[in-house]
Amino acid sequence: MTSRLPVSIRVLAVFAVSFVALPLLSLLWRVPWARLATLLTRNAVMDALLLSVTTSVVAALISLALGVPLALQLSRMTGLAVSAIRAVVVLPMILPPVVGGAALLFAFGRNGLVGSVLADITGLVFPYTIGGVVLANTFVALPFVVITVEGALRAIDPRYELAASTLGANRSRLTFKIVLPMVRPALIAGGFIAWARALGEFGATITFAGNIQGKTQTLPLAVFVALESDREAALVMSVLLVSVSLIVLVSLRDRWWPVR
Repeated sequence: MTSRLPVSIRVLAVFAVSFVALPLLSLLWRVPWARLATLLTRNAVMDALLLSVTTSVVAALISLALGVPLALQLSRMTGLAVSAIRAVVVLPMILPPVVGGAALLFAFGRNGLVGSVLADITGLVFPYTIGGVVLANTFVALPFVVITVEGALRAIDPRYELAASTLGANRSRLTFKIVLPMVRPALIAGGFIAWARALGEFGATITFAGNIQGKTQTLPLAVFVALESDREAALVMSVLLVSVSLIVLVSLRDRWWPVR
């Protein structure tokens, strides 16, 4: 049996929960539930919702396609090199979103380091396009796949791979038939977390792709605009985003804390 904590600790714990919960409860309190369906079916809301879902799913798939190989590589590395690479990859998680958007603009913009070359050769332009939204979403979502999958890969008992190699499994078979199936829960968790992060992305998107209704205006950007002109629509969209985030966290709770 665990001992009870001091009263001061318990009071601070309650205050911490209240500090996070009260704004969310206030949001729920102000939502016009009677008009929920009407507000959600408005053209601007539906356009933003469809764009958000589409671009976030694509970004999550790209994050998996790029993040899993990177996680596999990092899990086989040691020393300063792996720390440096991991730091660069994880940086978008803590980087101010506007700075991330500016970095994307200087890299993939019309006059950017890579963007100018792509525009000249292929005519492909990312800023203020749906492609730019996907690129911004992937930039912020990729680190979540890498750290989730790499952690699971490092937890695998190396004796399984050694046994498979002894039995004649080549590198490809070892990776796709032994290693990746063993971390399937981490792959699923990483994909869903990346999707949720991409769905809620704001700063990098508005800086790099703009806020054009029906073209690059995602749900978080629509909330930002609606706060000034239509508070009820902003509340409904905010609750929708909170609900999605909560569902993802609850569904993947065993990836973050022990379930008793």
